[in-house]
Amino acid sequence: MRVVIAEDSVLLREGLSAMLARFDIEVVAAVGDAPSLLTAVGEHHPDLVITDVRMPPDFSDEGLRAALTLRATQPDLPVIALSQYVQHSYAGELLASGSGRFIGYLLKDRIGDVAEFADQLHRVADGGTVVDPEVVRQLMQRRRDPLAHLTPREREVLALMAQGHSNASTARHLSLTEAGVAKHVGNVLAKLDLPVSDDTNRRVLAVLAYLRSQSD
Repeated sequence: MRVVIAEDSVLLREGLSAMLARFDIEVVAAVGDAPSLLTAVGEHHPDLVITDVRMPPDFSDEGLRAALTLRATQPDLPVIALSQYVQHSYAGELLASGSGRFIGYLLKDRIGDVAEFADQLHRVADGGTVVDPEVVRQLMQRRRDPLAHLTPREREVLALMAQGHSNASTARHLSLTEAGVAKHVGNVLAKLDLPVSDDTNRRVLAVLAYLRSQSD
């Protein structure tokens, strides 16, 4: 099996490459950022991609977004995402891509057996799906109530956002300062784990999440 690895840490990248060699898995390219991952896959046409979630330049979710880009044009390209935590913003979309086949999402700290890990790589390459149970638990919990982690005040701010109120108008309604409202809005956007973009777009996404929760 021919594999491309994307991992920004040189030590982890080299260590993973050496470990896979023990199981007769050939690493045809090992890169440290998302653009290089896209290039390497185009050049080598691997049997499997292993990518970290966080990579340069922003160290947020570049690996996941690169994986989605690859799966958009190659839905049967086997991809395993490795992470220290569950990145909600794109994890569900990645797991749903390609009819949910040829895909894996594993948490690094919960990989305790290298032989089992190598077996998981083969299962994904053969069309299977391998997902850490903790990833499933968090995604299902999030789907049940995306607003579950908001405080009562943050819910009030979000409700006024959904009604079209500006920060200044929200401040008047809730007897808060504009700075206080801005802080609550920032907390709402962070807790909903919305993809980083311009603030206007993020506010729209937050409102959509609120409206969906009201209709459930």
